[in-house]
Amino acid sequence: MPFPGGLWWLLCCRQGFTLLRRDYGEADREADGEAEEEEASFELRAQGDQGSLEVSLSQPTRSSSGSERSLLVAEEMRSLIAEKGPGPVEDDSDALVKGWLQREVRGGVKTPWIRPRRYWFVLTPDSLDYYSSNEKGARRLGSLVLTSLCAVLWPDKQTYKDTAPGPRGYSTLRDEAVKLFNSLQQLESEQDPVPLMQGVLQTCLDLPPLVDEIYCQLVKQTTEPPAPGGQGDLHYWQLLTCMSCTFLPSPPVLRFLRFHLDRTESRFPASEMAKYASFIREALGKTKGRQCVPSLEEILVLMRRQEMICTVHCPGAAACRVAISSHTTAEEVAQELVSRLGLSQSPNLFALYEQSRRREQPVGNTTLLADVLTRFENLAGEQREQDPPCRLCFKHYGFLDTDNVPRDSLEFALLFEQAHEMVLRGYVPTSEETLQTLAALRLQSLNSDFSTHAPCPRLEELFPPRALHARLPPPRPRTAKCRGARLRAGLLAGGLWGQALAKQRAERDQRLRGRLREEGASTVAAIVEKWKLLQGMGRPEAMAAYVALVREWPGFGSTLFDVDLRAVRPGG
Repeated sequence: MPFPGGLWWLLCCRQGFTLLRRDYGEADREADGEAEEEEASFELRAQGDQGSLEVSLSQPTRSSSGSERSLLVAEEMRSLIAEKGPGPVEDDSDALVKGWLQREVRGGVKTPWIRPRRYWFVLTPDSLDYYSSNEKGARRLGSLVLTSLCAVLWPDKQTYKDTAPGPRGYSTLRDEAVKLFNSLQQLESEQDPVPLMQGVLQTCLDLPPLVDEIYCQLVKQTTEPPAPGGQGDLHYWQLLTCMSCTFLPSPPVLRFLRFHLDRTESRFPASEMAKYASFIREALGKTKGRQCVPSLEEILVLMRRQEMICTVHCPGAAACRVAISSHTTAEEVAQELVSRLGLSQSPNLFALYEQSRRREQPVGNTTLLADVLTRFENLAGEQREQDPPCRLCFKHYGFLDTDNVPRDSLEFALLFEQAHEMVLRGYVPTSEETLQTLAALRLQSLNSDFSTHAPCPRLEELFPPRALHARLPPPRPRTAKCRGARLRAGLLAGGLWGQALAKQRAERDQRLRGRLREEGASTVAAIVEKWKLLQGMGRPEAMAAYVALVREWPGFGSTLFDVDLRAVRPGG
């Protein structure tokens, strides 16, 4: 059913009436004199052309309270009940909303039946009454009293008429709710529902007011479906699973959802629907909100109620595979790797990093790894094919004690590889002579003594590229031109003059590339000469000498971050 109408006031009534249950209440009795229920939990379903609308309500049980507030509220409730007699329906001039609803009455422990009944409901400023019919003189069967603790809130219609904010050109909230409803109808027969599910989740992330709407629609679609457990029914349960791992509904809808899950498990025990209901209930206890919607891979594993496999790289070539859920944080994975790699006794700190060819940054302890993987998936679609994808890396975060790390330990190997990464990224400001020595020590640790047959890595894997580019002449500063000069340059750019300028740029770039190759060749020759001088040095000694040179930099042991420097106009 499209966005709120009758749904909103029913939820407000339920929220207010739940407050009343803390202080007092009367157990509801059936009109035909059936036994008193221990808790008369029921649902209200609005019947109309657009389908049924479900709202979970709980009739309060009798309780005692000695507070003065409880007595005052109880007196207020009794006075309201006394004022309302079993008079005709049409005589109630205070009625705000009227309509047919179904009330599902649940029996006690000994009689766990659920039976829907159709009543005529009338909402007034101080109660929600239901009658046997809508005819004049119909008998009032019961009331949900709205005291001063409750309020009937009407939806702000203008809010749903205004254009919804968002980066994807959304229309009004009401229109977007209708589109989502149509998407849910399409989901039932979709052969590949994953992209459609991700689109629904993305809309809910961009437009938070629609989260409750989708939850209510999914509960409606999974209540008494034409084919319980069929493909269409399971698609709705799978989307409800993804929603539960991404968003938390408001408290009234959350209570209604949990009632729906309990009802499904009791009606269809050991079924796929019951398994999804159990999974959703557990997920709702862990979900705290996501920054990104689930990736396509995450949606696939959630549809199977499984965990994802996350690959975490370590400095060097090693990598670990870790099973994670939608709720796993970076700190939990880092602690698992610390235990798995035998680093629990290390005084140093470790963390996960987001790493690409150009930059890296640590992942916050409370960050959900599922959000990080979604960002990687989005970046992979935007990057060029020659760019390496982003990845997760497990590294030292705080160098508290590097002097006493055994040279034959795994931690020292990680420390050596991380020091080498710092050098290549230009984080260690030192002389070019020292950089060449470090590159030679790297070759000695990889290939032992010099040999013409030994494989030699690419120069950018031994020597920081920034140091090579620093040898090239700086580009000419662009001089400011007046408006007339820019106009003439623009007119000439499309003619012969523009072709000449393009040819000049191409020749200049070719000269720079040639100069860069020359500088690279001379650097490789200098590195090889220093490598020859290390003959007889073992791999552990070469690694130790490399780390010792890096530690000479006063800033070693600090955690460095890449920072984007962007000019911002004052007041902008």
